[in-house]
Amino acid sequence: MFLISLIMMTLAILISKKTFMDREKSSPFECGFDPKSSARLPFSLQFYLIAVIFLIFDVEITLLMPLIINLKISNLLYFMMISFFFIFILIIGLFHEWNQGALKWAN
Repeated sequence: MFLISLIMMTLAILISKKTFMDREKSSPFECGFDPKSSARLPFSLQFYLIAVIFLIFDVEITLLMPLIINLKISNLLYFMMISFFFIFILIIGLFHEWNQGALKWAN
């Protein structure tokens, strides 16, 4: 029994030897960046803030889509009040970001 286990382990080690060509395949691919370089490259915080703001407004647009379906089953006045309130909150958020300076690309 021990001999069979030893033969199986030896075969597994010999079969699983990676060649030099396989090393590139097994290395991580990070969005086109060379993974061997430093991971601590400078990153624009302004670009990150604008990307987060875009993501927030993009999600809120998807929240506006069900309001179109709601138009058929609700009162027009109720629909307009809800829609204007939601858009008003978005505009207040946009002006707040503008006043905080998050939308200025260059300082």
